[in-house]
Amino acid sequence: MKIAAISDIHGNLAALDAVLADAAARGVDQIVNLGDILSGALFPEATADRLMALGLPTIRGNHERQLLELAPERMGLSDRHAAACLRPEQLAWIADLPATLRLSPEVLMVHGTPGSDLDYFLETVDEAGLRPATGAEVLERVGNVDAAVLLCGHTHVARVVRLADGRLIVNPGSVGLPAYADDLPFAHAVESGSPYARYAILTQSAGAWSAELCAVDYDWEQAARDAEANGRMDWARALRTGRV
Repeated sequence: MKIAAISDIHGNLAALDAVLADAAARGVDQIVNLGDILSGALFPEATADRLMALGLPTIRGNHERQLLELAPERMGLSDRHAAACLRPEQLAWIADLPATLRLSPEVLMVHGTPGSDLDYFLETVDEAGLRPATGAEVLERVGNVDAAVLLCGHTHVARVVRLADGRLIVNPGSVGLPAYADDLPFAHAVESGSPYARYAILTQSAGAWSAELCAVDYDWEQAARDAEANGRMDWARALRTGRV
């Protein structure tokens, strides 16, 4: 069994198409989507059309929730761009997405952590910035979840952690946005350091799960120019460099 996990597309259709093609070439059995799908500086409407037609197992992220809950004047630039572009049936699709999804008895899909779409799972932010979470922090966030594999997104950081009890936690990284800055709970930057589109492949063999982190080439220069055309120089730099 091979599962491709994608997350944090953020409306980057070119990156999504490159990842889907790479996953198909690698012979995956299923593709799952971990949320933060449309909000960004690029093509939310076309990205929604692409994914709605595919019908992948999909959960919503914090940005989908924000699109549904916030008035436009309270939205950030990325959500506001998506809200202005999306059609009613696309918003209805978002509204129907679950916050978490048990893909099988062994595999749980979450966006942030099992209990929150905003909390970081495998990273921690403190006054010094972003750092890998300690084992104790990860265990606290897992709680008593009995899944053998937990798939998460949200931080855009590709990382695999195996707990002492064998449970596997995988963040595939971001398909569409390799770097961003945030000021909550403290100011911090998340940077992959390269412009590649990211995803992960989970393989089950002889009852055991393993994960491979994948980086995919695509035309990020054109994506950066598209972001510039929409007035998002922050996105253009992140797309070209993986830096904020």
